Amino acid sequence: MKISLGCDHGGYGLMQEVKKYLTEKGIEFEDFGCYSTESVHYPVYAAKAAHAVANGKCDLGIVICTTGVGVSIVANKVKGVRCALCGDTYSAEMTRRHNDANMLAMGASVVGKGLALKIVESFLSSSFEGGRHAVRVSMIFDVENGNL
Repeated sequence: MKISLGCDHGGYGLMQEVKKYLTEKGIEFEDFGCYSTESVHYPVYAAKAAHAVANGKCDLGIVICTTGVGVSIVANKVKGVRCALCGDTYSAEMTRRHNDANMLAMGASVVGKGLALKIVESFLSSSFEGGRHAVRVSMIFDVENGNL
């Protein structure tokens, strides 16, 4: 499994903790920036991370900004991306199981390090259940393609 990572200056500190966690777990990742706390424009980094998931370069992605809202909006503009903004472990698990989400967004000012790492663990350790949920995910693609 390879994880795409992207953040802005507001998410930089928390992303460093996520990178440590992934390294400790032996999970491969690609960091699309940003690379400091210097002010940057979040759409640039969220888009890079999302495109890496959409084109298959990475299996899943994680994006972080101050609230998680901006990066989740940007990621969801990339065709083929289903990015869920999660602030708890249950949502992170269920969005993988029921929505086949392939990206996780978090807000660095919303969740602390401990909770964020538990959210990441829940997201990465859960998988899509298929079944009746596959029909609904297919409908998401229909919306994305202008057919619903």
